[in-house]
Amino acid sequence: MLSQQILLEKRQQIEKMWEKNTFRFDHDDPHQQSIVSSWQRSQRAAVCKERYAAPLQDKVLARSSTLHNALERCATALQDIAAQSDMVVAVGDSGSTIVWSAASGRMQQAAEQVHFVAGGQWGEEAVGTNALALSLKTEQSSCVFSNEHYMSSVHDWVCYAAPIIDPYSRQLLGVIDLSTTWQHHNSLGLLAVERCASMIQSALYQAQQQHLYIRAFGIPQILMNGKLLVLTPRQIEILTILSLCPQGMSLDQLHQALYGERKVSMGTLKAEMSQLKDILSGQLASRPYRIMAKVDADFLQTEQDLDAGYIQSALKRCRGVFLSKTESPFLCTWRDCLESRLSKAIFDSHEPDSLLRHLAYSPEAVDALERLLELIPVEHPAHQQLLQFKNL
Repeated sequence: MLSQQILLEKRQQIEKMWEKNTFRFDHDDPHQQSIVSSWQRSQRAAVCKERYAAPLQDKVLARSSTLHNALERCATALQDIAAQSDMVVAVGDSGSTIVWSAASGRMQQAAEQVHFVAGGQWGEEAVGTNALALSLKTEQSSCVFSNEHYMSSVHDWVCYAAPIIDPYSRQLLGVIDLSTTWQHHNSLGLLAVERCASMIQSALYQAQQQHLYIRAFGIPQILMNGKLLVLTPRQIEILTILSLCPQGMSLDQLHQALYGERKVSMGTLKAEMSQLKDILSGQLASRPYRIMAKVDADFLQTEQDLDAGYIQSALKRCRGVFLSKTESPFLCTWRDCLESRLSKAIFDSHEPDSLLRHLAYSPEAVDALERLLELIPVEHPAHQQLLQFKNL
């Protein structure tokens, strides 16, 4: 643990930056850069520094059943860590909403007062700079000390957070945070929270035997238990259709969804299904055709993000066009609906960084370009560059 004098001097130094409103940082210190960038985003979002508590949802469930199952496996161990370390342990989903928490007796009341409990919404746009939101944004471990927090009611806290990554899909599922008072700041805090994240990721691995993951944005891929399957584009389309219809489909229904009015024999589809059964080692049932393994997909997670209003998380997942070469009438219709929802989310977004990242992966996203032109001041050099890009 660092000496109280060193911690006090650090706190006073940050306080001076707040008083002078001089958010300067050392370019060689990535941590300091990320904190200051977060402060600036919080200012642009007009977050109230004097807000006492985070917004609170009445009912909260982990949207990801995968994350929920993993938490059930390691809840007792995490509760013990909270009690023994005299901390709050909180797990947030991909939109910065806490879905599970435990606290020591000393920290319990403090956590409840600021809504650092299940249902608390700790997104940067709601409460400003905090470790939980920062780790989700950067997808890296983070520490926010004392008055590095934007909201003054948690200036007495120090928080350490680490992202939770699905061991199979490598997708960001959420974040885990360890928090205590600033006087108990410890240089080993980040290591501790990273070990907690590893604990959850190990539980994820154990909980996801017979797990199928579909990537449909950009270059389509399908993984079974973390291993890439060698499939034809048609077989990827079939599994994507079945993932969207978990109740199953008859051969006729699947044929119509896949080929529409194209002149393709039923025998051709039967042959595809026979090959898929062999490849999936019994995880594809028939009468009706349905996937027996646990299924996750980038497009299903995007849809869940949009349902929850997690615009930044949804845009992060969309790294390219959904099955850009498909001719399946079912999948083309589904893609049109998804793109319509994404377009609305883009025009509701107030985060230029997220839109720029989305545009980098999807240069054809005209809606993101137009929204950026609305958000970025005309006098800013980036505005002119975006105009030139639009006119190409």
